[in-house]
Amino acid sequence: MVKLLKINEQDNVAVAIQDIAAKETASTAEGVSVTALEDIGQGHKIALQAIAKGENVVKYGFPIGHTLADIPTGAWVHTHNTATNLGEVLHYSYHPKSAPLPPQLPRQFMGYHRPNGQVGVRNEIWIIPTVGCVNSVVQRIEKLGQQYVTGSIDGIYSFVHPHGCSQMGSDQENLQRILAGLINNPNAAAVLVVGLGCEYNQIDLLKPFIGPYDEERVKFMVCQDFEDETEEGLRLLEELAGYASRFTRQPADASSLVVGLKCGGSDGFSGITANPLVGSFSDCLIAQGGSTILTEVPEMFGAETLLMERCQDEATFDKTVNLINRFKEYLMSYHQVIYENPSPGNKKGGITTLEDKSLGCTQKGGRAPVVDVLYYGDPVKAHGLHLCTAPGNDLVASTTLAASGAQIILFTTGRGTPFGAPVPTVKISTNTRLYEKKKNWIDFNAGQLVEGKPMAQLTDEFFDYILRLASGEVLTRTEENGIREITIFKDGVTL
Repeated sequence: MVKLLKINEQDNVAVAIQDIAAKETASTAEGVSVTALEDIGQGHKIALQAIAKGENVVKYGFPIGHTLADIPTGAWVHTHNTATNLGEVLHYSYHPKSAPLPPQLPRQFMGYHRPNGQVGVRNEIWIIPTVGCVNSVVQRIEKLGQQYVTGSIDGIYSFVHPHGCSQMGSDQENLQRILAGLINNPNAAAVLVVGLGCEYNQIDLLKPFIGPYDEERVKFMVCQDFEDETEEGLRLLEELAGYASRFTRQPADASSLVVGLKCGGSDGFSGITANPLVGSFSDCLIAQGGSTILTEVPEMFGAETLLMERCQDEATFDKTVNLINRFKEYLMSYHQVIYENPSPGNKKGGITTLEDKSLGCTQKGGRAPVVDVLYYGDPVKAHGLHLCTAPGNDLVASTTLAASGAQIILFTTGRGTPFGAPVPTVKISTNTRLYEKKKNWIDFNAGQLVEGKPMAQLTDEFFDYILRLASGEVLTRTEENGIREITIFKDGVTL
């Protein structure tokens, strides 16, 4: 029985598809056999040959670090005997490589066409507070406003956060960019923005970030201006519900989809199953004229040159270099080690170094050219693959993707998480064990790939699932469980 996966012919390690006991002989599909010197857990690496101290450990065909001691054939290769090769800020040169995407027949879904040309996959009313002081107000309005969820309106949701008061400079601008992006997301048919009145993040200061808006779609309320803010909020909500109810599902091309790409709680299978599946989906969507967004900048470190080679032009390459080095400088400004990653959960799942994690993480971007680099909260304006400024933190990165216009987020995971973003958040398990254990969290099982299902077949099945999701025929587990949250990147003083 095949229990080992050698990803690339140049690799000197293989990944255990199943747990392997000490003294057990296991084989790859190519017939390479090795006897384990110790227990090797599922998703972890075993040495296919002797690797001398100081030599590179090779996985995916690339070095993922160097050995700290001589590693004999059959030994467990992990954090106890392997270290990263990564350094600090680097200089890069542009060496473009391109691979044409295979043509795709146009696909459609049933979506909500907005007057600005965007298409929503949900028809919801969102309540956005400018400041954490009014969180209780917006939650009360949300609760009492459920009476307006009728007809084509899919739901009314508030998105609380602790920010907006005593913030200054770029830190406040980060908040304003994300709130504005959420307000402009096409899944929000209508939006009620609620302020307090005395906060730093005044509504008049937020409006320039929102840009031009339809006064029927976006309404504002300052709580200190009304005797009963709940009564006024419900009055405005009723008006917004009248506007939102005008929209019904109509045929829409898949080219109108903007899909965020995210991974969290990665394991040794992330770069073998779920991330490549998402990358295959991304290529198919982009070939049809759609767009995807890849973020988690620290989890590009060690694989960034593979993305730089795919930049469509030198200007995009320069923006990508800036994206990488600015985030490294951010970490250094707080005297943090750039490569202090992966997390404890990642390591438990078999990921050893940041290169190991990044080479798996970036596979979510498939093979498509990089067409643009988005600053934190920037909206998608072009068709194709985008890189976006955000940390690896699951909640912050997912919120950023929604703020940049993603109607759906694909979230791969080897450990599992119940988190849900403001938009449908599809949890894709890297292994069947997790899928079977946490069916209340997981929507799709990419573990089928190591069980023999061809990538092309699973990609077709996954694409069909996403179109049904976009059409409202199915809901994600987070939607069914009522889980929707936002978290905003904070980097500044609080007065």
